[in-house]
Amino acid sequence: IGMVMLYLACLRTGAVFLPLNPAYTAAEVDYFIRDAKPALFVCDPDRYSEGEAMASAVGKLRVETLGRNGDGTLIALAAAQASSFDTVAVADDHLAAILYTSGTTGRSKGAMLSHDNLGSNCFTLRDLWRFSPDDVLIHALPIFHTHGLFVAINIVLASGSAMIFQPDFQVTKLFYTRLLQDDRLTAEAVAHMRLFVSGSAPLSAQAHRDFEHRTGHAILERYGMTETGMNTSNPYEGQRIAGTVGLPLPDVAIRIADPETGEVLPRESVGVIEIKGPNVFQGYWNQPDKTAAEFRNGHFISGDLGMIDAQGYVAIVGRAKDLIISGGYNIYPAEIEAALDALPEVRESAVIGVPHPDLGEAVVAVIVPRDDGFSDGDTIMAALLDRLARFKQPRRIVFVSELPRNAMGKVQKAAMRETYRARKFEVMASLRAGEASTRAIHGTLAALSGLADGALQALW
Repeated sequence: IGMVMLYLACLRTGAVFLPLNPAYTAAEVDYFIRDAKPALFVCDPDRYSEGEAMASAVGKLRVETLGRNGDGTLIALAAAQASSFDTVAVADDHLAAILYTSGTTGRSKGAMLSHDNLGSNCFTLRDLWRFSPDDVLIHALPIFHTHGLFVAINIVLASGSAMIFQPDFQVTKLFYTRLLQDDRLTAEAVAHMRLFVSGSAPLSAQAHRDFEHRTGHAILERYGMTETGMNTSNPYEGQRIAGTVGLPLPDVAIRIADPETGEVLPRESVGVIEIKGPNVFQGYWNQPDKTAAEFRNGHFISGDLGMIDAQGYVAIVGRAKDLIISGGYNIYPAEIEAALDALPEVRESAVIGVPHPDLGEAVVAVIVPRDDGFSDGDTIMAALLDRLARFKQPRRIVFVSELPRNAMGKVQKAAMRETYRARKFEVMASLRAGEASTRAIHGTLAALSGLADGALQALW
């Protein structure tokens, strides 16, 4: 709660709020401080010595503390102040916050968000999702993240609704795929719920259908990112289509463009998602060249690949960096993941591309099985024969107990590519010659390569 109060205080004083993940190490925090050059650094009392060390290294930086239990030097300072404060008037385009991106492809960049960016998104979603003073939001997301801080808290404040603030982020209580594993999830158990929203991490179409079957609720999936807040949403009233993130918000324009040329593509074509609207950020902190490179004709180039169907619904195909090019074919992981997730043996999956000497990249499917101990890759491959063209079918299947995720539950495909890129594919080209030859070669490979790898079982 103290951090929420600090956020609101920054908005009222015209200061710029920069939240950080408390799990960051001192070395990571040091980068953000040197890059952002703040005037005040607020940390947990237990990390005060770290803050002081960084302050002495960077120069003018005041360090105060704020604890979970309402303790800390900042609280003591606040207690000595007047009980009222006149809000400082600032322009709509005045900088309100800087949120650093996750930095999966290099050093994190600071996305600059104005008061108008936050306000436009907040009021649009409040009305679109029908929030009112009668609502109670279960808030269980980190508040250093755009959804947990700007979407959830801002909407609660703007609508006058209440909020149950969870003390920590627990995967088993929050992910719909995990909830579906619990027999207590029934229509009766959630009869008092008005709305279930999903975002931050992709929701499989199968999980969407399973949840609706079990509870009677169709999850409302939306699409957003650090630089833009929310961009699309499935409708509150109307069809919530599984596997899509819905329609563009009323004040947001979305187009699908060729990643290289920027040419706007027709409906149902796959390309890069480009976004324009009052929600789009002001640019990257101290990186004007990077900012210029990320905009095209007034639209922000999201880096996400997607398509817009005939009804106007947006579907996310994957990140541009996750696109697999194998044998000259463009392969979109989301399509393969959808086919895998629809199989009764699969709880969830992630598809990546790894280097291949002949094809450039080979498709690898990493699967969390529905039943512990299941590792029958032949069954999975047989089920995909009539679902996917041959060039899209995985050339290797790996079974794991869980997918690697970051703090917001996003699957870490970059880390997975590093994990599996070292596995050799010298004889992969011959494995698709036919089912009989595949089985014969598989036996040889198993003997030569030792496919059992700790908890992982791989099918080549």
